[in-house]
Amino acid sequence: MEQFEAAVRRQDADAAEKAFEALQRTFGAAGDAELREAGPRLAALLPDVPPGPRAVVAVLVGACVERGADPTACAPNVFRCAREAFEAAEEFARRWAAEGRGGLPGHDGEGLTEADVERFGYGPVAAWESLQEFERAGVAMLDSPAVRRGTPGRPELLAAVRGAAEAAEDRFRFKCLEYALAVLDDEPIVAIDRATGAGFALRASGIGDNFQLDTLLADALIGAGHLPGEPPSADAVACCRDRAGMVPTTGAFNLVGADGEWIWHEGNPSDIPVVDGVRLVVLDPPPYVRNWDAGRFFPGMTGDLVLERVLKPEESAALLAQVAESVR
Repeated sequence: MEQFEAAVRRQDADAAEKAFEALQRTFGAAGDAELREAGPRLAALLPDVPPGPRAVVAVLVGACVERGADPTACAPNVFRCAREAFEAAEEFARRWAAEGRGGLPGHDGEGLTEADVERFGYGPVAAWESLQEFERAGVAMLDSPAVRRGTPGRPELLAAVRGAAEAAEDRFRFKCLEYALAVLDDEPIVAIDRATGAGFALRASGIGDNFQLDTLLADALIGAGHLPGEPPSADAVACCRDRAGMVPTTGAFNLVGADGEWIWHEGNPSDIPVVDGVRLVVLDPPPYVRNWDAGRFFPGMTGDLVLERVLKPEESAALLAQVAESVR
């Protein structure tokens, strides 16, 4: 570690390459205490590491965080370098398309030639090849609630990820990182059950997709006796909160926005439109039986949905009337 750190600081490329190879060989045998200390030091080096190995170093930082390193100390530089890589990769993808090259090369370099590196530049090509590693590192940072709530740079990184996906003409190319960046914490959600008119104020944190949201909604509302229906099993709920693994479950709701549009289960809670400062979702019966394996979209992220209060009938009625008016 010390040799790699020193070589990067003095910008000695040959020494840094040798020290990096040694670091990779010994990393797996390092103890938790060593990795807790190494994580912030490696993160501090990231902006000075050459583009080629930079993403691999970011992955090592993520591994350190998973073994106990402080994610809030590591995340800012991981986010910064990931954003720069996605921005450069967007440029590469747009230039590739503009030159009529057809399908983009693989992130592993398949389909690229030395002539391409000369034509497009080493930096953009290296950025394109680094995106999967930066996605892994970014998600490792975002498993931490403290990072999601307090680390600057999330909106900028999310915009860069979406820009690269748009340039690649593949909305879901970087789905894991995009969804992790969109995770809501301490987020008020109001749910109105259209059939009964009952309304509920809830608060969501760490929910990665709307399959997970559906299961936790069903537990909070059906399982607690506020709505009729079959609640999810205790095992399904536990897997959507903090238990490892996945178990089969059946969906309870069709999720609809205040604008009348379906909110797809394949999406995430940030897709729920905001109405008067709060995310408002209407609950309808599912149009068909939906079965899936309940669990967490991000296995390292704890999910939570808390029912804070049942709305007064007049509150729910006013919101349903507002929804009806908005879809006319």
